[in-house]
Amino acid sequence: MRLSDLSKLRHYHPVIIEGMGGYDTRHPERVASKITKQLSHHWQSRPAQKPKLIIIQGDPLETRGISAITPQIAKQLEVKRCLICLDEHLAAYHARDADRENVILEYRYSQLVDVLQAGKPATTEQTQKPIIENLEAAIATRIERCNQQRADLGKSPLKDYYPLFAQLQEVTKAACRALCGEITVAHTSADINAFSVTSFYTIGLELGLMDPQDMVRFD
Repeated sequence: MRLSDLSKLRHYHPVIIEGMGGYDTRHPERVASKITKQLSHHWQSRPAQKPKLIIIQGDPLETRGISAITPQIAKQLEVKRCLICLDEHLAAYHARDADRENVILEYRYSQLVDVLQAGKPATTEQTQKPIIENLEAAIATRIERCNQQRADLGKSPLKDYYPLFAQLQEVTKAACRALCGEITVAHTSADINAFSVTSFYTIGLELGLMDPQDMVRFD
């Protein structure tokens, strides 16, 4: 698909679903139904001001996990999807293998980085650094801490892809919120593994890039 103009994304309310990959053993349709119910309840008190659009981040289609759950949520909500992938020079396979069913807009990571580069600093305490630098530094610090914890447990370090995919996750949310002025983020599980990419969602909250009121719990 040809990459879209970012101005088109401004007209939507981004809905981002975060969670486990194909190792999630639960039935995707049942998980999606629970998330849809939670989202509907959330929007009763915090209604979206624009048409909703599910944002996906390049997961190849599987029978279980996040890539199987998000199409079901889009179907239940009767909305379209937007695909955001890593640039080809960062991971050539990412856009190539991404699921594009029901996708009407497509972007690359660098386009969303540009949105943040043009924005304000992440916090008042870090006014000398742009958002993206604060985010990258926070992710690097978290990974170092996780690796130390894993070493203490006798486990191997996190995989090399973690920094890049944690950045994709957090840049996507921060840029969508900045661009659209609103967002909703939901998790596919109440139990988030401390060593998962999903767990890095707390960084966006800590830096003030996300509002806790825009987060929808699974339980």
